[in-house]
Amino acid sequence: MEQIRVEDAVGMVLCHDMTEIIPGERKGCAFRKGHIIQQQDIEKLLDIGKRYIYVWDLKKGYLHENDAALRMATAAVGKGVALSPVKEGKIELRAVETGIVKIDLDTLYAVNELEEVCFATIRHNKLVQKGTLLAGTRVIPLVVKESLIQQFEQICKKNPPMIQIVPLKPAKIGIVTTGSEIQSGRISDQFGEVLRQKATETGSEIIGQVFPGDDQQAITTEILNFIEQGADLVEVTGGMSVDPDDVTPSAIRACKGEIITYGAPVLPGAMFMLSYIKGIPVVGLPGCVMYAKRTIFDLVIPRLLAGERLKKQDFIKLAHGGQCSNCTTCIYPNCGFGE
Repeated sequence: MEQIRVEDAVGMVLCHDMTEIIPGERKGCAFRKGHIIQQQDIEKLLDIGKRYIYVWDLKKGYLHENDAALRMATAAVGKGVALSPVKEGKIELRAVETGIVKIDLDTLYAVNELEEVCFATIRHNKLVQKGTLLAGTRVIPLVVKESLIQQFEQICKKNPPMIQIVPLKPAKIGIVTTGSEIQSGRISDQFGEVLRQKATETGSEIIGQVFPGDDQQAITTEILNFIEQGADLVEVTGGMSVDPDDVTPSAIRACKGEIITYGAPVLPGAMFMLSYIKGIPVVGLPGCVMYAKRTIFDLVIPRLLAGERLKKQDFIKLAHGGQCSNCTTCIYPNCGFGE
């Protein structure tokens, strides 16, 4: 901060509000802190009695908060993210398409270690819709050294984009509904309608639903049939508990694919299974997917539909946030459920 003649202050940043008093008419702010002084401002400053003012000289290695925010946001964003106009030193980042928000957490933590930087995001791996607020950024003071922002930019260059959207891919889904009670018609199927609704949420197409009963070989055959028909995902419902007559896990294993997990630290959804068969994800869905508002299905399936190949470690990480609060009014995904 330095004191300078008003006439020499063009292009510099005002460090404090300046009050204008017109006797009998008004008392108010003539220029606000952060205002960049223009040539046309000089006469008014002189009229309100200012001969010297305190300013930051942006020509001496400093950036105004607006310019700093713009540079930080630009350095951080990847595909599928748009920037708002700068307002009072802050920029918001929003999704321009539906997809999974990916946050490079190492980069996020590294830039926030820098003094005077604020970059806040929503949770990693959330399914977001077009227009969703993803993040906001600003610097803490009115002006910062340009070298600080250069550090920020260098950190972002070393890593993948700090924040980006991975869009969902149009997918063909086959449903294999197990259970002799459903095959025989003694009990009506409830799973199919739920999964059709969820497919609509993600823009996917259900290409068929079959009812092989509880015969392990028949279940295996139907899974492989859907894969041969070009399914991008096969959802197997029912028979996922540890009861001796629940054969779905063994039927999925009999397809001789790669079993990623049987069981996950998520409630509701502990009995979830994921296998890759001929490169196609096949999931065993526990009964909670049919009756609970949000479950492990909502944490995992959108990521599969975005083309992500999940590993065992991805399921272990779901433990933090894996307990649904069962709120009376569900606000997912705007809650803590999920990684």
